[in-house]
Amino acid sequence: MAVIDKNQSLNPYPRGCTFSRADWDAIAPFWFPVAFSHDVTDTPVAATLLDQRLVVWRTSQGVSVANDLCLHRGVPMSMGHLQNDRLICKYHGFHYDASGKCTLIPANPQASIPARLCLKTYPVREAYGLVWTTLKGDGSEANLPQMPEWDDGAYQQILPDSLEIQAAVGRQMEGFLDVAHFAWVHHEAFADRNNPQVPPYTVTATPNGLRAEYTSSVSNFPKELQHRAPADFQWLRVFDVFLPFAAILRVHFPAGGRLCILNAPSPISARKTRLFSPLCRNFDQDQPLEPVYEFNRQIFTEDQAVVEAQYPEDLPLDLRTECHIEADKTSIAYRKGLANLGLSKIYTA
Repeated sequence: MAVIDKNQSLNPYPRGCTFSRADWDAIAPFWFPVAFSHDVTDTPVAATLLDQRLVVWRTSQGVSVANDLCLHRGVPMSMGHLQNDRLICKYHGFHYDASGKCTLIPANPQASIPARLCLKTYPVREAYGLVWTTLKGDGSEANLPQMPEWDDGAYQQILPDSLEIQAAVGRQMEGFLDVAHFAWVHHEAFADRNNPQVPPYTVTATPNGLRAEYTSSVSNFPKELQHRAPADFQWLRVFDVFLPFAAILRVHFPAGGRLCILNAPSPISARKTRLFSPLCRNFDQDQPLEPVYEFNRQIFTEDQAVVEAQYPEDLPLDLRTECHIEADKTSIAYRKGLANLGLSKIYTA
């Protein structure tokens, strides 16, 4: 637990920060989703990232993200409203523009407005139906996950609801990358306990993290649709990991079909995660979407039950802490990647 100074204006860490300062500093430069774009309309939206309370709002200039705090009397700006491109505080009506600058104090409209009366804002990007921000980054998109299929006209965009998980983001990420759990956790959804073997697969380093390419006979169709795949079809699953906490799974279906799933967990705190999972596909585009949403919910809630029960709750980066098998190649490489970012051996998120 980080020790927080009483004078928050001199302290760069969130009040009540649940991360060590070194870990927070290592994670904060990266991009994370904090809201759905479709939720940010004519009212401000509250969010929390890495223990930092945020407000997200939209004006004619686009989406803005700032600390959820009016510096006049400490009221959350997410309690306010929007009018004429201004975010207005609920308590005393202070007006703020898209850059966070205070433009009007209604009680003293002729008074000079102090320069320090300005919301702390952060870089913003909209991608994959989500609003992304970075608490320490310079605004470069270098660390933003790249899923070009989302903007490809041949693909159908699908945006499931988010899922709140009472677990560390590292544990959720590792679970998404794990291929040995299919037969045991997802046997009711798509896998088979009579087919648990993990064939050899490759893991290679990439500029942003790592890639794992895994081929097996385990179908990715829901149980009721598995007759659609040829009996001898080999399923290729390619995981592209963008350190520290994003991954894209591309599943190669029969007849050239592709399913792309972005696993984008957003760490609310050290042991609370909001999972976003945009996906797109180039097949079955004439079919209803509700079964897709239901299948997605089933998979991620099956994972949730396991991840929330794991102990230790934090993802250990010291490889001696837990035992490993050959099928864990992706997990091992992922843990090494997090350690190389400077995260502590007993990672607190």
